[in-house]
Amino acid sequence: MLKEFSIQKEDLILPLFISDNCSDKESIDSMPEVFRWSINSLINQMETWLDIGINTFALFPCIKSEKKCNLGNEILDPESICYKAAKKIKEKFSNVTLIADLALDPFTDHGHDGVLDQFDKVDNDRTIEILRKAALIAAKSGFDIVAPSDMMDGRVGEIRKTLDQDGFHKIAILAYSAKFCSSYYGPFRDAISSSQNKPIDKSGYQLDPANFREAMLEIKLDEQEGADILMVKPAEPYLDVIKSAKETSSLPIAAYQVSGEYSRIWAASKLGWLDLDKCAHESLLSIKRAGADMILTYFAERIAKLI
Repeated sequence: MLKEFSIQKEDLILPLFISDNCSDKESIDSMPEVFRWSINSLINQMETWLDIGINTFALFPCIKSEKKCNLGNEILDPESICYKAAKKIKEKFSNVTLIADLALDPFTDHGHDGVLDQFDKVDNDRTIEILRKAALIAAKSGFDIVAPSDMMDGRVGEIRKTLDQDGFHKIAILAYSAKFCSSYYGPFRDAISSSQNKPIDKSGYQLDPANFREAMLEIKLDEQEGADILMVKPAEPYLDVIKSAKETSSLPIAAYQVSGEYSRIWAASKLGWLDLDKCAHESLLSIKRAGADMILTYFAERIAKLI
């Protein structure tokens, strides 16, 4: 009766990696119990997730290296793996909400979230042109929500305008509004095969972990441009940002418990130092208590079963 917060299944969004390079599913070494799925294996698994109460999924592509280029052209192919997966899922399941990731890093051979200029810096405006076209393809493929995760300035407004002009007024935008240049993304880059031989410096467009006020400015700008949901990423290292976003914005707040947050709990558990389930639940509870209305987490299946 006195418990102030609790994790509900409705709070959880499960990120999924869809691969065009495997026939079934393949494990990801740095992320225990997380897989790259083929479309067929994903469809077969979907019923299990729905049965335990998970019905919202964020899809991320893992494409063959030969499909990658410096412009990330694969994101504009309507037959690319995530678009195909969305169509197949929606053909079979009507009670599923799908979120499309909009960023170029899974599709570029350099691993950046946008196209590069002659100085090897991300070109903000050229990248937005590609993202707004990709948003339209995602909407036509059956995605309910598009999620620009690139951190280009002004992209939310351009995507909203493009969707509305084509009649997709009901497609929501989940904006990665405060996405920090974090050290916690390593396992994710393994999962989408975006790891490079040398570290990728994304500090030119992702937020400095030291900058709270800049994060709040980005959140405000995305709300003004027409975002429907505002995202903070990573989650637990930035609980103060989640809390402030909740207090200052009237929009729903999402938080992404990223791969590094997930893997560090798993690693400590494997060493016998922490209780996996209890620490996973406590971590998610802290994120919700800070103000998150929804949480993207690789623990979604495990926690939903416990609930």
